[in-house]
Amino acid sequence: MKSYQKLRTPQPAACRVDEEGAAPVPAGRGKLAPCWVGSGLLVAAVLLSTITVWVLQQVSGGWLGPTPPPKCLLVPESHRFDCYPERHVVVTQELCESRGCCFIQSPPPAEGKQGVPWCFYPPDFPSYTLESLNQTALGMVGLLVRREKAYYPRDIEMLRLDVEFETDTRLHIKITDAANPRYEVPLNVPRVTKRAENPIYSLNFSWDPFGVLLQRRETGTVLLNTTVAPLIFADQFLQISTSLPSRFLYGLGEHRGSLLHSLDWNTLTLWARDVSPTESFNLYGAHPFYLLVEEGGDAHGVFLLNSNAMEVALQPAPGLTWRTIGGVLDFYIFLGPDPNMVIQQYQQVIGFPAMPPLWALGFHLCRWGYGSSNETWQTVRAMRNYQIPQDAQWNDIDYMDGYRDFTLDSQKFASLPSLVEDLHKHGQRYVMILDPGISSTNPRGSYWPFDEGLRRGLFLNTTQGQPLIGQVWPGFTAFADFSNPDTHQWWLENLQHFHAHVPFDGLWIDMNEPSNFMDGSEEGCPPGEFDSPPYTPAVLGDSLSSKTVCASAKQKASVHYNLHNLYGLMEAKATASALIQIRGKRPFIISRSTFPSQGQYSGHWLGDNHSQWKDMYYSIPGLLSFSLFGIPLVGADICGFSGSTSEELCTRWMQLGAFYPFARNHNTQNEKAQDPTVFSPAARTAMKDVLLTRYSLLPFLYTLFHRAHVQGDTVARPLFFEFPRDVATLGLDRQFLWGRSLLVTPVLEPGVDSVTGYIPQGTWYDFYKGSSVNSSGEILKMSAPLDHLNLHVREGSILPTQKPGTTSEATRENPLRLIVALSSSATAWGDLFWDDGESLDTFERGSYSYLVFNVTQNVFTSTILHASTEATKVTIGTLSIFGVQKPPSKVLLNGQEKPFSYLDNQVLTVSDLGISLSQGFSLQWL
Repeated sequence: MKSYQKLRTPQPAACRVDEEGAAPVPAGRGKLAPCWVGSGLLVAAVLLSTITVWVLQQVSGGWLGPTPPPKCLLVPESHRFDCYPERHVVVTQELCESRGCCFIQSPPPAEGKQGVPWCFYPPDFPSYTLESLNQTALGMVGLLVRREKAYYPRDIEMLRLDVEFETDTRLHIKITDAANPRYEVPLNVPRVTKRAENPIYSLNFSWDPFGVLLQRRETGTVLLNTTVAPLIFADQFLQISTSLPSRFLYGLGEHRGSLLHSLDWNTLTLWARDVSPTESFNLYGAHPFYLLVEEGGDAHGVFLLNSNAMEVALQPAPGLTWRTIGGVLDFYIFLGPDPNMVIQQYQQVIGFPAMPPLWALGFHLCRWGYGSSNETWQTVRAMRNYQIPQDAQWNDIDYMDGYRDFTLDSQKFASLPSLVEDLHKHGQRYVMILDPGISSTNPRGSYWPFDEGLRRGLFLNTTQGQPLIGQVWPGFTAFADFSNPDTHQWWLENLQHFHAHVPFDGLWIDMNEPSNFMDGSEEGCPPGEFDSPPYTPAVLGDSLSSKTVCASAKQKASVHYNLHNLYGLMEAKATASALIQIRGKRPFIISRSTFPSQGQYSGHWLGDNHSQWKDMYYSIPGLLSFSLFGIPLVGADICGFSGSTSEELCTRWMQLGAFYPFARNHNTQNEKAQDPTVFSPAARTAMKDVLLTRYSLLPFLYTLFHRAHVQGDTVARPLFFEFPRDVATLGLDRQFLWGRSLLVTPVLEPGVDSVTGYIPQGTWYDFYKGSSVNSSGEILKMSAPLDHLNLHVREGSILPTQKPGTTSEATRENPLRLIVALSSSATAWGDLFWDDGESLDTFERGSYSYLVFNVTQNVFTSTILHASTEATKVTIGTLSIFGVQKPPSKVLLNGQEKPFSYLDNQVLTVSDLGISLSQGFSLQWL
């Protein structure tokens, strides 16, 4: 058995280089694909490791137990890939060696840390051999064979390797059972018809042991090297490891933590779970995708299309191990080469996000515990009384009769239909919550949703074929099976019935992990391979059924073991379809559980957070991660859901939350109210002002969402996306950008009147006044009294803004103000997408206007690239130009002289333009 290439010096005679991006068909057994660089560094690491072991032996008076074999001592600590990842097992030498692995005890890690594995793979651990490799029209097909059993049951001896060079920047590698079909995620992915002609990557293989080597052609950077540990492919345990080219890794959700992941023996579990966001827990959604920034600033992404319970182990080598307990290994690799392009390429596979209605980008207000529709209405009236912007009013589960879906508390919420009518009269919208658990204990004939669902067979079933009964808010419940197309029709009919009484505008789908107050069901879960698999990833509760349904539950498309992580996606898909049929307009849906591609159907909120300063901070890496996941409509509960907020915390959080793409203030029952109207005049005014700022930016935000919908741009964006070669940005997650142009620096600490933030290199302008800040790439201290949020506009940008109203509907009638931020070369660029704000497929049907703004040589031009009648209803009123170096002598609008003002901070303003958005124009200053 040959040693792993990462752990020995390659022999040049056995190496072979393929310049065309694919390994050649082997001439015979035992050949190696191209060897790779890095062996010198490895030898040094091995020597250092051996010396370290010798020193530890001397210090401790000799190693505890027998001296490990030399082959084990050759493996540096950081390169030890875990051979015994089972939790809650004390790994002994006997257990470890029974698997054929190396055992070396390491000092215990700090509390809460995992530390170096004691049991790890030796360099010669048996793996698969690449027996054959043949060219196909799109790439290659190969056969992998394992001649020695691994240590998990039902090892699969022969695997099929499919490689497709899909585009010049996208590679598809799939490994599955060569003889038998296996479950695969039912996700529509693009099918290519021809092989990439000029890939920017080079792919080669190690034959024995099998391994993948992927390099970036231009730099030679090794992006994947899977020879660092053996490939294991058993029926319920699939594992593959790789080295990483740097430590700058992001993604792999849903978790609470910093944006940049720690590689210090950090395991991230992906299994949808209802739990208040907590560090190290697996949370509501599953996103097996990571983005990695390489040394030098290039970036690539890797997506494992697999919906089974999974964990991703990170280690300081740097290295990564994927472990999943079902399905296949179906990888897409995206070569960028910059972070923005990686995310665009990822969304080309999973689908671009839906275009939200304009009102979805306004301010939303909710709480659990209004108690009645009248009290809800009072809050709406108070917001109007203070002229605080609000687009949507929501209700939590207290509007229902006994917490049952599609019902209304006829006493406490009797006036809800009138409230909704009043909202609509004021250009506002209504959103309500729905859960997937359907009450199962009502007298037969009294609750149509359950009776009809039962009659049609639309619920998750036990292994015995009976509806699985769990417990959620209404008591005992059955769970809708959204993998069944018939369930979508039943869901639609239920929503139609309710909408006829309460004409809601959007839906909030909660508890869709699915959540269960029991573990499994009222009868527990049966023994067997699904509920007690050979290996259980590090899920919260140590069981797949912890606070959800049994993994063995039967669904139309497959067993719940395979479909659990898809539950929220499937519900969102059904809900979006129903809303389109009911309202005939763009659907608005916010979902708690998510999976890749869900941006096509819903947004997401970050769950049941707490009214604490640290929760406010954690919302930033949360929303930025979901930008990576292709779900740009995302936000956290402003001011916190659980616990009582303070006036200072809520004011600061409203300032931050006004720049969440999805902005909703929400809190729980039995806590004091936290809507803007309940605070002191000073706090209330600060909240109102920042919401007015958001509303003024709606044209800019709406255009960003258009770009997300059409080409996969991010809306809220980490700084490193725009400055990937500036290493100072790679760990920043206390600031963020809207698009490429607007920098948000919130206050995240109590009792301060200033904030420090990183200002990347270049000229930035204060959003409010236009004063410039010239930065060499430095941390600056900025004034931040309680009524102020620091916003900076990047040089070279043009932001379309509008005089704000108290709803998005009122705002869109007002004149536009274009903010021009000149670059050091006195140029700028921006764009504007404009349509009716709610009709379906306006871009696809051509019912929109699209304008491009440009400045060069002291001339601003507005060019209409596409026009619609909607643009005739609004005018451009003001042009504000930041960074005009000297006072102009005159300003010409389409050649006619125009009055202007010029301030000492180099801001030129031209007002009362009165130009229809449907007209192109030019403005020159001399």
